[in-house]
Amino acid sequence: MKILHSLPLLLILLFAACSPKYNRYSGNYRFTSAEGAPDYTQLDYWAAHPYKKDPSDSVPEPLRAGYRPDSMVDVFFIHPTTYTADEKKTGWNARTDDAELNAKTDYSPILYQASIFNEVGRIFAPRYRQTHLSAYYPRTKEDTIAALNAFNLAYSDVKNAFLYYLQNENKGRPIIIASHSQGSTHAQRLLLEFFDNTLLYNKLVAAYIPGMYVNTEKFVTIRPCLTPQQTGCMVGWRTYREGYIPEFVEKEKGSSLVTNPITWDSSRPAADRFENKGAVLLKFNKLIPQSTAAIIHNRVLWTPRPVFFGSSLYKTENYHAGDFNLYYVNVRENLQVRLSAFWKK
Repeated sequence: MKILHSLPLLLILLFAACSPKYNRYSGNYRFTSAEGAPDYTQLDYWAAHPYKKDPSDSVPEPLRAGYRPDSMVDVFFIHPTTYTADEKKTGWNARTDDAELNAKTDYSPILYQASIFNEVGRIFAPRYRQTHLSAYYPRTKEDTIAALNAFNLAYSDVKNAFLYYLQNENKGRPIIIASHSQGSTHAQRLLLEFFDNTLLYNKLVAAYIPGMYVNTEKFVTIRPCLTPQQTGCMVGWRTYREGYIPEFVEKEKGSSLVTNPITWDSSRPAADRFENKGAVLLKFNKLIPQSTAAIIHNRVLWTPRPVFFGSSLYKTENYHAGDFNLYYVNVRENLQVRLSAFWKK
């Protein structure tokens, strides 16, 4: 179960919100559970919800003129790991009443990733007792057991949030499942349990689940998206610098889901950066067009070093934290294409 899942400091500085924001907003959360166990009847246990104003509602300034939000579809977004400190201050699982961690979540993945989906539907993103980053690379047998238990606890929260959403909020709407990194670990279980080969599959517009190995052979009815218009399918990718393959990927058995987030077409596995409509990096209100290529290579997505001001100093080969953000506008536009095809179907 040893998986490289690191977020280098430079990536955090590049793709996430700045730490002063976390401190600034750290006192704005209220919880009724002393232990931080999620109570999804309460809005504070949702990082994003259509009944409150939250960072997922944000739109980069260059896209605001054409912004036309739709409320006929729902997006269930599962955020990635933000419980990353060297010290596991609450053990293997984070608490959902950790105000500083919640602010970090809200003003990094909820702002920079979930916001991609805010034009095509209402966004529901639960807080959950996420597993600590180190659970992806346990060093002992005891750590492996603890990590598995931690992932199960985290998924139980995600599942309960989804059940609450289905029973109280869905009201027959089509659904988009979206996630990144640890969120995609849980999203795969959610898709298998609730959508694959079930009646609910008919409501699935698509699943956008980058950042993790996805064994497509586990699924019966949910297959990889092969065209930009295909629905009821899933897309995913893991982004690295061209020429680099992590050691853990070399050791993986079988193939993994890998989609080109520029072409979305299995017959066009490569696209140069000039087809990239825009990335959102450090400054949320600034789009950087033509920054990143997308080349499918075996189980991963490759790109030459991204092009932006100061990129010559950017040495990392792991672009994991930018899986969504490097292709922000292309993902946003593809959502519209799939949704249009879904309604026609």
